[in-house]
Amino acid sequence: MSSDLSARIDKMFRLDRLWAWAFVVVLWCVVGFVLFMIYPLAGDGGVGTVLIVAALVLVVFNTASMGAMVQHYAHDKEFIYSLDIRHLDESRRLRTALVQQPAE
Repeated sequence: MSSDLSARIDKMFRLDRLWAWAFVVVLWCVVGFVLFMIYPLAGDGGVGTVLIVAALVLVVFNTASMGAMVQHYAHDKEFIYSLDIRHLDESRRLRTALVQQPAE
């Protein structure tokens, strides 16, 4: 594999990893905000407890799935991203060829 392709793969993987964990942070913030705003409306009883448990289950499972996805991408990044890069390069080449065609 060429060093240019390897650098492009590493860059794409870093960006995907950054976006994935940024999504997790935003998810935790949004779920926390919604829980904070809704909890007083739950009243007394088990509804508040159910809200907290459901929110925790939601964010924990989403965090775990995002971690598994990032780990899978790290393991197979050469295959995943080289395929993406090949398609991006081909699309760019075709778009350039279409733009450079003389008008009839």
